[in-house]
Amino acid sequence: MMKRGVLLFAIAMVSLPMWSQVSISKKQIKQIDQRLEQRRAEFNIPGIAVAIVRSDEVILSKGYGVKSVDTKEPVDENTLFAIASNTKAFTAAAIGMLVEEGKLNWDDKVKDHLPYFQLYDPYVTENITVRDLLCHRSGLATFSGDLIWYGSKYNRQEVIERAKYLEPVRGFREGYGYQNIMFIAAGEIVAKVSGMSWDDFIKERFFNPLGMSNSNTSVASFKPESNIAAPHNEENGVNHTIQWTNWDNIGGAGAINSSVADVSKWLQLHLNNGIFNSDTLFSKGTQKEMWTIHTPKMVSGWFETVAPSKTINGYGLGWDIFNYQGRQVITHGGGYDGMISQTIIVPEEDLAFVILTNNINYMPFAMTYELIDLLLNAKDKTDITDQILGFKKQEDEGKAQAEAAAEESRIKDTTPSLALEEYAGTYSGEMYGDCEVRVVGDQLVFQFEPTPLFRGTLRHWHYDTFQLNWGTEMMLPSGTCQFIIGTDGKVEEMRIVVENPDFDFTELEFFKR
Repeated sequence: MMKRGVLLFAIAMVSLPMWSQVSISKKQIKQIDQRLEQRRAEFNIPGIAVAIVRSDEVILSKGYGVKSVDTKEPVDENTLFAIASNTKAFTAAAIGMLVEEGKLNWDDKVKDHLPYFQLYDPYVTENITVRDLLCHRSGLATFSGDLIWYGSKYNRQEVIERAKYLEPVRGFREGYGYQNIMFIAAGEIVAKVSGMSWDDFIKERFFNPLGMSNSNTSVASFKPESNIAAPHNEENGVNHTIQWTNWDNIGGAGAINSSVADVSKWLQLHLNNGIFNSDTLFSKGTQKEMWTIHTPKMVSGWFETVAPSKTINGYGLGWDIFNYQGRQVITHGGGYDGMISQTIIVPEEDLAFVILTNNINYMPFAMTYELIDLLLNAKDKTDITDQILGFKKQEDEGKAQAEAAAEESRIKDTTPSLALEEYAGTYSGEMYGDCEVRVVGDQLVFQFEPTPLFRGTLRHWHYDTFQLNWGTEMMLPSGTCQFIIGTDGKVEEMRIVVENPDFDFTELEFFKR
């Protein structure tokens, strides 16, 4: 007779899902290969690179399209792209390695390692931990403060020091707010604790042992002969190359440049629980810490409709975590000027893939779900990619409509309240710094002093509002600059609005000196 304990165990085992890895055929890979080129064309992306890893085998590693619309040179598996925020997983793993070495703890107070670290709320300054930095629960808004580092002359410490001026939008540890500056701080903790720069740590502890020989942490490492994709900006359906922007000061939050051939080795490391070629870089326990949800996120109503199998959503340490098609999915995205990327791991299937692209697009996000469907040969496939293509079309049409609506709302035949010379001067704020406005000829020009990229012209729009037009090729649209006149009839302040999903210009204060 079976003992009661053994019987209960057997019943429990029967009730658990028993995964057997789905086989992936050559026919599926051929179908995926064709689909990737199809989607690249549909999303109007100059070039993409994709690698798919199954256990210790790379079953696809390939480029599609061109590195640049100017040179027409083809993308291959070794072409370098910015992987941007996919860097965050490297920084979390670096912290984990140092924890294993006994050099710090996940729950160490940040101020104990970075004495200059200070946030708006003194309580948060005193209590925020290394773990908090890595899971986006500081209380700050998503992308808050990004204009401090983006393209600026501030170094990493100076960026972190200026975060004290950012006002939180929720309570400490009360919700999710994606925070680059907190990851810059985490990278600087790696540097402080290890005794080497974050860049050197990533090279010595990850790039070298993994054989990621083409990867780097600075655009300054690029050479004329390097195999590099050009970032692109799409305007009215036409792609134009733009310059690489130096992101050295973002460090642990997004500074890595890599290729799918190199990233596939990083993914193999994770599929093998921290081991690569018999070399243990971090333990399975550290990986579990990173792959556990620390900050829950809501599953949107849209996902409930188009992908009902996605019922769990959250952020671990350097990774997004959700479930889809009955499997856990570990992933992260990256957005750089003119480049979007995504890394995806499906642990239960011993499967991972990476998508790198060279313009701003939604393909890597959409293909996360489509590729999982195709690789698992899922019966209940979603139409997420087709829906997002529809959104892209609506967005493109909406831009033209928004421009027309803005022009319609403009009040014609008005003039500025003051002579142009009265608007000129230096405008300052504690968090960001200065903006210089000058008269050149018959128009106003501006220069954000910390950020050489941020310069251009101010063309009168109506009353004391001017249209802000950038003088450099970048991803940001034009905006508005409103001058505030005081009771004494003189300019007191200027307020800048540039509508975009990444940078909040309304956080900047510019008071006239």
